[in-house]
Amino acid sequence: MTLDLIEKAWEAIDSDRLFQTLTEMVDIYSPSGKEEDLQLYIESRFAAAGIPISRQIVEDDRFNLCATMGSDPPKLYLVGHVDTVPAWDLDEYGASEEWGVVRGLGSADMKGGCAAMVEAWLALATLPREHQPSVGLLFVVGEEENGDGSAKFLEDNRPSWVVIGEPTSLTPCLSHYGYLEVSLTTQGRRIHSALPELGHNAIESMLRFLLLLGRDPVLSPEGGQVIYSIREMSSSRAGFVVPDQCETFIDLHLSPNVTPQSIKQVLEATRETALRSIPDLNLEMTFDFSSQGYDLLGEHLRVEEMLGEVYQRLNLPLRFQPFRSHSDGNLFYAAGCQPMILGPGSLETAHTADEQTTFSEVESAARIYSAICISALA
Repeated sequence: MTLDLIEKAWEAIDSDRLFQTLTEMVDIYSPSGKEEDLQLYIESRFAAAGIPISRQIVEDDRFNLCATMGSDPPKLYLVGHVDTVPAWDLDEYGASEEWGVVRGLGSADMKGGCAAMVEAWLALATLPREHQPSVGLLFVVGEEENGDGSAKFLEDNRPSWVVIGEPTSLTPCLSHYGYLEVSLTTQGRRIHSALPELGHNAIESMLRFLLLLGRDPVLSPEGGQVIYSIREMSSSRAGFVVPDQCETFIDLHLSPNVTPQSIKQVLEATRETALRSIPDLNLEMTFDFSSQGYDLLGEHLRVEEMLGEVYQRLNLPLRFQPFRSHSDGNLFYAAGCQPMILGPGSLETAHTADEQTTFSEVESAARIYSAICISALA
């Protein structure tokens, strides 16, 4: 029965409709905080198909969209975020396609995944009502900022499983890196730039600390346990003066077995060493956000077997790997859900001016999502 239903759902997947959904979604600008237009578009696609979908207010004119089907409360939700990072160029963010590659802001992260989920849902809705799986669909806002959309959903909902369509090149990720965001501020003494010896350069102090931090073996790229990235650096701007303040933000992505607390201790110890060894260092360190990683691989063998069957039918290679970025998966895991990250596109181009995904991956994702939902019946 399950295999027959999967075949029926796959027959209902419409490639032309999916391509239209993907490109039209990419053409709608939806940075974090301004997701309404895209949510209205998704609402209109569901209304045209006669499929109910409801709003969950997050704040003011920002809302999640949620749909369910089947006779029982959903234990599995497909989850996509509709927001993107800001456009690199407001004249060039829209969709373009060449040789099967769709480019544009959000094409990988994660409008490709969202479009595939819309198509999978439309296909599932063609099944006889008594054969429709008891699953849910959730499109959230705010993932690229603070995850407020998912947090709002989790206030009243705790599904057993969620499949989140972040870009993984269709590689299922049952393990997930943790994350730690660090803010550093150095203080100096402002003086005319022609007399630097009379002042104290906050940028120089920051650079000396960062060089010391980068030599810590825990943060070594060879270790593979911590991904250390200096995300942003800025200083006071006054013109022709030695800067008296420098602020830096650091991203630390932590392998599933590394706790944010252990890395905080490393950073605090490095700060103590720096205060003793760097002359006149005035450094403030704060930890703005952290989330613990997780590893579910090997804990749910039936899920892994099901994925093996689906990938074999699609003639796709199956391998598992951790998801190396931060995502709402950390929020769902902390709330007691079992997240799997799986979607078209790759992190290599996400958040860049050359963001892209292949349409074949988006179409395969729609088939994988529908098969996962139907397999939930078993």
